[in-house]
Amino acid sequence: MKIGVIGGGQLGRMLALAGTPLGMSFAFLDPAPDACAAALGEHIRADYGDQDHLRQLADEVDLVTFEFESVPAETVAFLSQFVPVYPSAESLRIARDRWFEKSMFRELGIPTPTFANVLSQDDLDTAVAEIGLPAVLKTRTLGYDGKGQKVLRSQADVQDAFAELGSVPCILEGFVAFTGEVSLVAVRARDGQTRFYPLVHNTHENGILRLSVPSTDHPLQTMAEDYVGRVLEKLHYVGVLAFEFFEVDGGLKANEIAPRVHNSGHWSIEGAQCSQFENHLRAVTGLPLGSTAKVGESAMLNLIGEVPAPNRIIAIDDCHLHHYGKAFKAGRKVGHATLRCADRPALERAITAVQALIEPNRS
Repeated sequence: MKIGVIGGGQLGRMLALAGTPLGMSFAFLDPAPDACAAALGEHIRADYGDQDHLRQLADEVDLVTFEFESVPAETVAFLSQFVPVYPSAESLRIARDRWFEKSMFRELGIPTPTFANVLSQDDLDTAVAEIGLPAVLKTRTLGYDGKGQKVLRSQADVQDAFAELGSVPCILEGFVAFTGEVSLVAVRARDGQTRFYPLVHNTHENGILRLSVPSTDHPLQTMAEDYVGRVLEKLHYVGVLAFEFFEVDGGLKANEIAPRVHNSGHWSIEGAQCSQFENHLRAVTGLPLGSTAKVGESAMLNLIGEVPAPNRIIAIDDCHLHHYGKAFKAGRKVGHATLRCADRPALERAITAVQALIEPNRS
């Protein structure tokens, strides 16, 4: 079976690494000449709206998926005329737009921060008057890893903030005083069968995920599964979906969803019976889903900007290196380290060792 992937970044690369042992081959449509997934399959270099090359992709593959939500929903809708595409264009349309996304959460009874649609500076001024400060202004689409957003703490921050974010449609969200950030990765098959990975604790720095640690028997696991299940059913979703939450007052408030395999699920490559990447491929191709159970104690640390010398990082006990083959650049995710240990004390020691190597000046 040949799988088409819209996008040729590290997520597409890891999908191919998971699918190759299952006898799958891959074609990636991506405009970048140095798309890092190209080493794992055919690279169709074209813009996401290039209908001629989209038709070429559709003619060559058995089905299509996508690796990130910056892909226009119109691209998925166009491809769906010629070849099965999972997740659907409607799932992508809602998940890539924070206004549609938050409105869906509200419709489904999932708690969210207070939010308002912002289409102008006047809208922003009105929303701030209603929601109050501090608050966070975010572009409705395309923002990620801390980009496309601004924290508003005073009226001085509000002035011209809409223009600072490009004068594009935005959403204002009330600031959430959370005690933790967690995410739940789930997978839903074509027949509706659904499985959930353990709730993951996430640590961010400068808007970029640094560390993810899956939990054991988290008290909010059942609540998270309920909320994620509502979204999966609403969207008739097929594939892996990640849902990021804030922990607030012993409960959860929705942050956002990602209609794809997710950075906070990378630990599952070594740390789960079946990784999120393999389970996504199983779901979209109609194969039986794999177990989402943990194997030992795991963690994932992102490698930002550069990858340490491989001989140094893999010398750390229980450490597995994933180098994305991307050019090193400040603030860019260029790899990750996955840890899988027998117990939690061993995991803590391994995390400390990797952090000392990748962040030697960390106090």
